[in-house]
Amino acid sequence: MMITENTVALILGGGVGSRLYPLTATRSKPAVPIAGKYRLIDIPISNCLNSDIRKIFVMTMFNSASLNKHIKNTYHFDMFSKGFVDIMAAEQTRDTSDWFQGTADAVRKTMPRLASVTYEHVLILSGDQLYNMDFDEILNYHVDQDADITIATIPVVKSDATSFGIMKVDENGIIDSFIEKPNEDVVEDWKSPLPKKYTTLGKDYLASMGIYVFKKEIIKQLFSDHIDANDFGKEIIPFAVNSEDLRVASYSYDGYWADIGTIASFLDANLKLTDFLPKFHLYDNLKKIYTHSRMLAPSKVFGTRIQNAMITAGCIIHAEEISRCVIGIRSRIGQNTIIRESIVMGNDYYQTVDDIEQLPKNQLLGIGNNCIIENAILDKNVRVSNNVSIRGGAQLEDTETETYCIRDGIVIIKKNAVIYANTIIGV
Repeated sequence: MMITENTVALILGGGVGSRLYPLTATRSKPAVPIAGKYRLIDIPISNCLNSDIRKIFVMTMFNSASLNKHIKNTYHFDMFSKGFVDIMAAEQTRDTSDWFQGTADAVRKTMPRLASVTYEHVLILSGDQLYNMDFDEILNYHVDQDADITIATIPVVKSDATSFGIMKVDENGIIDSFIEKPNEDVVEDWKSPLPKKYTTLGKDYLASMGIYVFKKEIIKQLFSDHIDANDFGKEIIPFAVNSEDLRVASYSYDGYWADIGTIASFLDANLKLTDFLPKFHLYDNLKKIYTHSRMLAPSKVFGTRIQNAMITAGCIIHAEEISRCVIGIRSRIGQNTIIRESIVMGNDYYQTVDDIEQLPKNQLLGIGNNCIIENAILDKNVRVSNNVSIRGGAQLEDTETETYCIRDGIVIIKKNAVIYANTIIGV
């Protein structure tokens, strides 16, 4: 049996997602739209499918309705296949009345439901990262190393090191020591001797990507021995690294990887996709990103100057300029409007011609005429009327109103918000 056929993938659906608020006000982190037409959960699931891993569970809890619906409507296997993408929702049982208390607790509580699945290796993934990895490679590395646990690692700079689990690795690729999110006063002690191509960029630290491979019996034993451990990074992994009985290996990843943890990182990751040769590649004949299939018409553009932008399906655009933007499905943008360095997530439906003719202008889905939008994120189904200015800037303080938030200098228009004519938001 191929190693991928002997592997079950468990994708963590994320917690409250407070750092991505208000995008997570009504949806979980993995359900947040990305690149105009996908959701974050599509990335790890697509990586699994492209690596021939067909036994996939997604563990959900907070604001999970839209995520559950997306998975249910998207990932179907034919009746002769043994493959599946199933939802493992947090639940109260006779054995426990608690919801998921952390990453390890979520996996522990779902392990009994794997009894009907044949597997020898457990691949644990996060549902809110942007990367393209061949999991067959890390699984084969795991077996070749005869590792009990393998952790995918990536070099990072000092400013990022305090946000990740940092480790030191010996010459054989075995992890000697591990610390979860070191404080600034000790982080210098956690530098690793990395190749020059990394150190010249200031990447002196080896960070955990939150991607783990466990032997089946090892993860069961760890959960049995540590019944109160709730988190992999804070409890399970440090114990395993310090144990003389366990062999914990580091799999060094050399590709693009972005942890979508904040509003700033979310906007940055999306806008980088508009580069001429983005590091995260969407245009691949083999490594496709799968998502819900929509029967949408082609987009129509009327006299708009477009530079470095991604325009998805079903849009009707009359804007004057769109520069370095991601424009989501079914977006409607009015005349003389300028949009720069922004994400427009689009709409879940079209308004009928009768609605457009009869409704007041401030109730029309989309963006009106003569607007300027810069350094902003417009969530789904917003209604921006004419002559509106929405401009983010580093000097802006974090704030929240009924219709918008400002985080890290970025203006986020909330889902379903109505912004009336002549409104000025930001700088």
